[in-house]
Amino acid sequence: MKHVFPYQTLFDPVDLEVVSVTVDGRSLPYMQISKSERTIALHQTGRTEWDAATLQLKATLPEQEIAVGPWSDLVCLAVLTENATNARSTARLSKGRDGYWHGQIELVHGRHLNRASLALAVTGEIGGVQGRIIGATDKDWCIDLKAVTPKRQREIPIVETDFREGPEEWLRPFKDSLWIVETVNDIPVVYLNTTAVEGLVEIMNDKGGSPGEKLVRDMTASQIAQDVWTAMFHTAISELDLDDDGTPVVPSGWREPVLRMMLPDVLPGRQLTDALFEINERRTSGSGWPELQTNIQYAAGKRSQVTKKLTNAVRMVDSMDRNGS
Repeated sequence: MKHVFPYQTLFDPVDLEVVSVTVDGRSLPYMQISKSERTIALHQTGRTEWDAATLQLKATLPEQEIAVGPWSDLVCLAVLTENATNARSTARLSKGRDGYWHGQIELVHGRHLNRASLALAVTGEIGGVQGRIIGATDKDWCIDLKAVTPKRQREIPIVETDFREGPEEWLRPFKDSLWIVETVNDIPVVYLNTTAVEGLVEIMNDKGGSPGEKLVRDMTASQIAQDVWTAMFHTAISELDLDDDGTPVVPSGWREPVLRMMLPDVLPGRQLTDALFEINERRTSGSGWPELQTNIQYAAGKRSQVTKKLTNAVRMVDSMDRNGS
């Protein structure tokens, strides 16, 4: 994300590459590092218990732009964070003879829980003020401690449980609900009530069935998806962090892609930074926030293909009526 600063910053992109990873001194298999996904999977490290993973880093900075800019005392800093544990560590990279910036950062297993984010920040002195951020990576690396394969996106799990008498006591107040979306953890979870509507779970799990059952399955899945997108968007917006100057920062984990995908439909025509600032202002002040709910509903419906599923359902019902007559 490009922030707006009251001083000159780097226009050209800054890039960060994880060259290799070792876990307690042993090399992590290459297949568990995806450069295209910018993701590292640490679940199968070759050891059931491990203490620390060391990431070898290489950064690419726009050297020609840096050479003519108004900054000095340049620092290239790798930043490793995880919201779930409030863990934060940094490491300085040094410029090598090859023109790249090299260094390493250590991820201590005991300080992290699920997914950590690795970013790169470039700071310098401008106008007599040291440590000003003049550049950063647009897309962070994801270090997943529980993933077997390095995939950026995860499937949202659906847990079938009895809301009335099941093991999840917190669901009992919602015993009449068909499903509940939980977004407080590292991955959203959909809880499907097995006792709300008789036969619904069986229809949802069935691959075939009658045209009517297929209709119920498609429409229910689409409605669940819309509820999930809506819940994820509201959670992501409610957990925005702010810079010292009040500029909203894109959150990490699943919240980042949710905002990037939905904001263009919620606030069309805005750059990401401007959209985040405006929607945060509306939410916190209340002014204009109710009016945005229609846009949020539209954006969630677009992602879940509600219109397409409803159109197909209407056509199916119409066909069944005509064939029946």
